[in-house]
Amino acid sequence: MLPKKDHFLLPDGVIYLDGNSLGPLPKGAAARAQKVIEDEWGDQLIRAWNTAGWMDLPRKVGDRVARLIGAPAGSVAMGDTLSIKVFQALAAALKMRPDRKVILSDNGNFPSDLYIAEGLIGTIDAGHELRTPAPEDVLHHINEEVAVVMLTQVDYRTGRMHDMTKITKIAHAAGAVMIWDLAHSAGAVPVEMLDCQAEFAVGCTYKYLNGGPGAPAFIYIRPDLVEATRPSLSGWLGHDAPFDFDLSYRPALSTERMRVGTPPILQLATLDAALDAWDDVDMHALRTASIALSEQFIQQIAETCPALQLISPRDSGVRGSQVSFGFEHGYAAMQACIEHGVIGDFRAPNVMRFGFTPLYLDATDVTKAVEIIAHIVNDAVWRGPKYQQKLRVT
Repeated sequence: MLPKKDHFLLPDGVIYLDGNSLGPLPKGAAARAQKVIEDEWGDQLIRAWNTAGWMDLPRKVGDRVARLIGAPAGSVAMGDTLSIKVFQALAAALKMRPDRKVILSDNGNFPSDLYIAEGLIGTIDAGHELRTPAPEDVLHHINEEVAVVMLTQVDYRTGRMHDMTKITKIAHAAGAVMIWDLAHSAGAVPVEMLDCQAEFAVGCTYKYLNGGPGAPAFIYIRPDLVEATRPSLSGWLGHDAPFDFDLSYRPALSTERMRVGTPPILQLATLDAALDAWDDVDMHALRTASIALSEQFIQQIAETCPALQLISPRDSGVRGSQVSFGFEHGYAAMQACIEHGVIGDFRAPNVMRFGFTPLYLDATDVTKAVEIIAHIVNDAVWRGPKYQQKLRVT
């Protein structure tokens, strides 16, 4: 049943519409972290790698994430940051198409993914090229020159959603490898990685999955390709037998080969506790609830706050679990909204962004949020001098 507000710790008087950037603290997460610190690290010391199951935690958490993205057990490896997982997937994909030199993304992709691609191209120094057409033009740029198509399913600014199955089929027909970034998809929209047949997917867990700041990222490899995937970051814990201490790398015979360094146990344990809220959640039911909340929000903003211009797709079928509006004074307006109890965020140059997470939001929250936003914008509350001061994180 949704919502599940009793699973989360949210401050009184706050309507949280920023779970698409950082999920709130789940109940039980702090206690789990304390248990790891005091009972496991404190009492068991280094023995906890065995006695508390630390070494197996990345695999256990990976299987829980796999269920939420339509992937089989054993196909998701946990650890490191999303940028590292993008690097791993992209480097492995390029090795699969050594005769091709084009990486295709789009200009709506999250900049970090593009930065990683640029850095990898410079490191390889073999004549590769990154192409970034507009999102709606990507299909027209998939051809026999393309080695890898690397896209984020849900656009971080607008919420525009790519058709994973369609694009993957076209990429494969052209002989390209497909990588999907699920940063704004995992825990927000139904994803069927195995069905869509993409070779790789990556994602983070601190947004809709509520794993906390710095929560570990994940990487998916299509099961039939595991043994053909050659890690470029061939770390100790990706070795088939790390405690044999071989001087030469031998990849694990599973997706675990994409592990690099020592797993972040505190963060993994916190994420493991956060995932308890998902045990009985049907992603299609969650999506239905998300659309209902988003549609209500869009309609009520249109009725009460015409100065905000919708830049997300109006068709819910091609919109993720966020709604974005353009407003010339969006930064100041968002700062005012936050101070008045509605937390969203701002993305340059003028985007006010709001996330809708049915785990802890309901229709009453949406109506109250719209009332506050309309007051901020219509009554020019945002003009206050303190709202003009740019903070480091927007």
